[in-house]
Amino acid sequence: MEYFKKYSIPVVVFLTGACVLVIEIVATRILSPYYGNTIFTVSSVISIVLAALSFGYYFGGKLADKNPSEKIFYSIILTSGFSIILLHFLMLFLLPLLGFVLSITVGPLVSAILLFFLPSLLLGTLSPFAIKLQRQYFPKKGIGSITGEIFFWSTLGSIFGSLFTGFVLIPRFGINQIILSVAIILILLGLIPLIRLGLSKKKIFKIILFCIIGIYLMHSISQLEGKNTIYSRDGVYERITIYDGKYDDRLARFFKQDRSSSGAMFLDSDELVYNYTKYYSIYKVFKPDINRALVIGGGAYSIPKALLKDLPNAMIDVSEIEPSLYESAQKYFKLNDTKRLTNYTDDGRRLLHDNANMYDLIFSDVYYSLYSIPAHFTTQEFFELAKSRLN
Repeated sequence: MEYFKKYSIPVVVFLTGACVLVIEIVATRILSPYYGNTIFTVSSVISIVLAALSFGYYFGGKLADKNPSEKIFYSIILTSGFSIILLHFLMLFLLPLLGFVLSITVGPLVSAILLFFLPSLLLGTLSPFAIKLQRQYFPKKGIGSITGEIFFWSTLGSIFGSLFTGFVLIPRFGINQIILSVAIILILLGLIPLIRLGLSKKKIFKIILFCIIGIYLMHSISQLEGKNTIYSRDGVYERITIYDGKYDDRLARFFKQDRSSSGAMFLDSDELVYNYTKYYSIYKVFKPDINRALVIGGGAYSIPKALLKDLPNAMIDVSEIEPSLYESAQKYFKLNDTKRLTNYTDDGRRLLHDNANMYDLIFSDVYYSLYSIPAHFTTQEFFELAKSRLN
């Protein structure tokens, strides 16, 4: 029992601290399809999470002084798990409505309040509560040592949650799966100690039933896609969706990143779909004898396919930072496997800097979000670098 008391609270604050940062990191990815991956989105998420945590610290301390109960502590954790389920439903049903009504400046702030304030507030109450409980467990221990220990484990958990989300969870799992997992972890983290503390069987049954229904609905709804969707998954940078539809009354296959239509292919011909892509052929006026070309931004690989077709003897390099798009283009957009095309999973500007290859044509087709292209592709330095790589 002494061992449990010594380590239970630090373990709990480590895990809940990790959950806070998982939510914060994922929050930007949740809002980006609707408002873009802009400074407004990032600032809104960080500000609202910090505001919720600060209120949580304040009210958590008040509540801990008034009623320093283990049952209340673990009930808050359990409730935070339920709030993640609510977050998921709001994400699926409310956010799409707000995304089309609110502007890209106000929208992220309002949406962040509605989605992320409550879970962050509840999780914020736990640190002062944990300090109070730990003080009860070990009355001879100094309050400074206890406070430092709790914030050490909480912050360490936040660091772990941040790194684990960015380097492991998002690249390998979808946002829906991450949210579902956080909800399950918090519910179990609250429910198991409550059972140990004598929670009645009737309440346990109701909680478990509610959890099963909520998690089942979360999972089922998240699996729903449009009837014409043939592929949908979170990429490293954005959500990738491939679906069939019509363009100018012709059957076509579309490639979408978040909410942006990033590429398309007619199903009955090799003709380019979007008009802007047809400007690639301007090279025929200025330098028709192309031996090597670089396309920055693969997407659905429409431009690389067109160049391969036009230039049967040319070598085509493609820089595409999203790792899964090359394989997706081969599977869904008729990109043939050929030794004349070399794909680099790298930033286009970085590739130009690191790669000594000289090119007869450089075609840049990159963007940062729904509303902008990457700033480092709009600078004088980038164009000077690109010019230095042209024959």
